Amino acid sequence: MSKELKVVEHLLDLSGIGRERLCLKWVSAAEGKIFADYVTQFSEKTRKLGPFDPEQFEEELAAIEKALSTPRLRLLMGAELQITERGNVYDEKLGEEEYHHLLIEVSEEEYQGALILNTMREGPKSVREIAFNTGLPVYTISLRLGELERRHQAGLESFYGTTPRYVSLDC
Repeated sequence: MSKELKVVEHLLDLSGIGRERLCLKWVSAAEGKIFADYVTQFSEKTRKLGPFDPEQFEEELAAIEKALSTPRLRLLMGAELQITERGNVYDEKLGEEEYHHLLIEVSEEEYQGALILNTMREGPKSVREIAFNTGLPVYTISLRLGELERRHQAGLESFYGTTPRYVSLDC
């Protein structure tokens, strides 16, 4: 299984959609029977899962799409050979398992950041409001907000009493 597919499956699980709603098979045009069998199997599987309402997962799908297009994740995916085989300037390399773990960790962080940015587009939000809207823990939101601020994607907009309120600067 490709690293890209593993990341997408992880993000689908993380979002609550579930990896079982994705099926990717490489089939030649000459393999019509095999293709038909795959379609039948996947149709049965999705029938058992029940209907999927994309509107119910609009924020999650947008966050997945944004996470997959971030420069950080794209760079990491594109540098697999450099990271695992060639190494850095100090000749340090990551093993396959370490690389996979890093890829999953970065994809999760990018997904969380995208969820936070999406919820702040509605207007300034406190950390607790962001937590309520995204379902992420307050501590995780604090970490991601720090990263988003350093990247100039989010910023402190105002205070409500003594509570800071943040806004998305991402266009």
